[in-house]
Amino acid sequence: MTDVLIGLDIGGSKTHAVRFEDGVPAGEAVAGSANVQNVSRDEAAESLAKVFAAVGAGAHHVVAGAGGIDTADDAGALESLIAPLAPGARIEAVHDSRLILAAGRASSGIAVIIGTGSAVWGTDGAGNEARAGGWGYLLGDEGSGYWLAREAVRHALRRRDQGLEPDGLTRALLADCGLSKPVELISAFHGGAGRAYWAQRSRVVVDAAGSDPVAGALLKAAVRELAELIVLVARRTGSRGPVILGGSIGANVPRMAQGIAAEVAAHGITGVRPLDRAPVLGAAFLSGWEQA
Repeated sequence: MTDVLIGLDIGGSKTHAVRFEDGVPAGEAVAGSANVQNVSRDEAAESLAKVFAAVGAGAHHVVAGAGGIDTADDAGALESLIAPLAPGARIEAVHDSRLILAAGRASSGIAVIIGTGSAVWGTDGAGNEARAGGWGYLLGDEGSGYWLAREAVRHALRRRDQGLEPDGLTRALLADCGLSKPVELISAFHGGAGRAYWAQRSRVVVDAAGSDPVAGALLKAAVRELAELIVLVARRTGSRGPVILGGSIGANVPRMAQGIAAEVAAHGITGVRPLDRAPVLGAAFLSGWEQA
């Protein structure tokens, strides 16, 4: 009988599902976010229903990684949403940082999520684990896409308060948002666009970081914040690497990876590398289908 595993990577912007048959990917689907920290429970259930309908029924095991899985209650809440879609399956909800390390085919080390939000998790592979960050956008998520965009907005508004004309970064941000004046950023930011929209505006900072000193400084600040979290986790777990960078920024912005590598090297932490495949594929590793 074919062993069917459904892997889920539930981010702040989307839900990515992959169906594995005897450990081999056999189908995939993408829908909106099913993370209840970002959307309503009804919206999360709808997104999950869409991906399960697309990848097919008959799952024996479901591994779901999502931000905000910090307690058994958090895991249970997500598992209860999945259970009606995978009757009889063994369902395992974990923090999405675990998918990052697993997708990097590492049984020990440190996983870093830098996407809509941010978080760092590490393990020594022998049961000693630690987390840092991942508090959500209201409390932290330092260095994340949302954080970068918010800091760019704050920069634009500080210049306005000082009576200064918009600088290069401000003009680029306004153009990307379809706005004409910095003051319009206030209502836009507090309007209904949502976290994912503003996290996507981080590309303005990333794209300008090589030529614009303000954007470069913001990216360096993000690097320092994330490196500090990595060092905290390394100290608690005794890990010296590898450090797997996932998320839309962590896996795709070389300047971020290079900056983090330089910062943590001073603490004896090496092996910083971007994740080179989809995090959801780590579900097969967590289920024992893949080896390190």
